[in-house]
Amino acid sequence: MKLRVLHRTTYRYARPAYDSFNEVRLQPIEHHWQKRLSYDLRSNPISARGGYLDLYLNAVDVLEYTQPHETLEIEAESTVETTTRTLPGPEDPAGLNDPAYALQLHDFLVDSHYVQLSPDLWRQAVDCLPNGVTDLWQDSVTLSHWIYDHFEYAPGSTHAHTTVNEALSKRQGVCQDFAHVLLGLCRSLKIPARYVSGYFFNEEFDPSQGGSEASHAWVEIFLPTVGWYGIDPTHRRPVDERYISIAVGRDYADIRPVSGTYRGAPERTMEIFVRVSQDLPTNA
Repeated sequence: MKLRVLHRTTYRYARPAYDSFNEVRLQPIEHHWQKRLSYDLRSNPISARGGYLDLYLNAVDVLEYTQPHETLEIEAESTVETTTRTLPGPEDPAGLNDPAYALQLHDFLVDSHYVQLSPDLWRQAVDCLPNGVTDLWQDSVTLSHWIYDHFEYAPGSTHAHTTVNEALSKRQGVCQDFAHVLLGLCRSLKIPARYVSGYFFNEEFDPSQGGSEASHAWVEIFLPTVGWYGIDPTHRRPVDERYISIAVGRDYADIRPVSGTYRGAPERTMEIFVRVSQDLPTNA
């Protein structure tokens, strides 16, 4: 499936901002199931552009603005080609005991900024899997389904800084919260899990009605015979060709699409516009 993404972030400041430093994680990842065909990053005001690969090999664009400005617009446009992966078969958790995985998986088994492991998380994970972890993939699916069945999708009920234990207590939230809870449940049972940011192509969205789509978040589970494989607790499904991966990390703190600092008035507004569309072949 060939998909196009337009992601625009606009900041408006009450008074001129200056010495603005921004990190942008909006470049699609290259996988054997996701090919990046194009990526274009634009900004107004125009900025000199640098970049680097972060600890988890996400591409980070760096934009700096020294001169005063009252508005900052950062726009990324991408095209990717995605394919469906074969669903995993049974995965024996004993496969994780290979010493070669110890360093690679450490960060995805322990506490992180938004995912603090707690007795409540462990208790809920054990209640979901009373026989323990016997199949890494199917048990992860069970945990994901539990979130879908017991949490309410409620925009506005949480915010960007809501932690996993707050979301667990509320039993409501958005895709970021659902992903954090699944991370916490998996890590409580020693299932390696990482956060993924990106987009979901919704065939039912009608752009003629106006409005914006949104970024999406899900989780990838590490399976010794397969590698990382995605599961989406918000939509109760494994990740397929409708998903576009942008960045991975321990939790949302590692993958914020646009983040940074600036000097000037603290009062500002932020608007985000996202559009995901399918690039259909033309008839000859």
